[in-house]
Amino acid sequence: MILTVTANPALDSTITLDRLDIGESHRVPPAVTRAGGKGINVARVLLQKGVETLAVAPVGEDDFDEFERDLGDIPSLLLPVPGRARRSTAIVEQSGRTTVLNESGRTLPAETWEQVVNAVRSRLGHTGCLVVSGSIPPGAPESLVADLIALGRGAGIPTIADASGDYLLSAAAAGATLLKPNRRELADATGELDPLAGARALQAAGADLVLVSLGEDGMMAVPRHGAVLRARLDVVFAGNPTGAGDAAVAGAASLVDSGILDIRTLLSRATAWGAAAVLEPQAGSIHPDCDELERRLTITEEPA
Repeated sequence: MILTVTANPALDSTITLDRLDIGESHRVPPAVTRAGGKGINVARVLLQKGVETLAVAPVGEDDFDEFERDLGDIPSLLLPVPGRARRSTAIVEQSGRTTVLNESGRTLPAETWEQVVNAVRSRLGHTGCLVVSGSIPPGAPESLVADLIALGRGAGIPTIADASGDYLLSAAAAGATLLKPNRRELADATGELDPLAGARALQAAGADLVLVSLGEDGMMAVPRHGAVLRARLDVVFAGNPTGAGDAAVAGAASLVDSGILDIRTLLSRATAWGAAAVLEPQAGSIHPDCDELERRLTITEEPA
């Protein structure tokens, strides 16, 4: 089973329109809203692909029933907290350009984080891979991501983190099995504009494998030892990229959970599932052609 942790879940709304004109009024179709947050999206994709998963998240009591109802068949452990869930709005234009407005989240009671850690600890005996994914709300412990990664490592469980800023650095220092930043997150956290240099900085801090999302340029896999690999598709898709990183994490986690740690195989699936997410209107889903996309990938060795 893959256990996903979403510290900052959201109600995600997607609005589709022909073109966004800044400063103008728009009449648009009703927004489509679903329970989300990066770890929740990972769990959605895993369930779509028939992979056993459990999503852990603290959810605002004002929206708890809506959140739980929308998750439907997705196995989850939702921890009620005061207030409402944060909102995230994706504005998707016909051209494929997407603008995302993310609320930062609300400060939660200190005991919330103890409850999250205890919830994870209580289920590690049934877990084959632990995924800690997404932003962290204001006021959360600076050590939260590192503490969760350390829990997994202490139980001998592979760990994956999709984080940013100091939380990405702390996940590396805690010895995450796999980190999946995008190019900008990597540069912001390490100060290195070159993705390979940034990945090496994370490894110097303690991380193992680093998968770097490069947008239209594909994805790079940087192992501690061995060849650096780059995967590219033969076409660039227009669509909604907001869930691509989550789908890539789900792809990698599905293999790690099965004990498959081959770098080329991990890179192939993560890249294909990420690309397949762009073809779907909302984050948390991937196009059924993901297996065909994987066969269309070109993988090359990069200078190390």
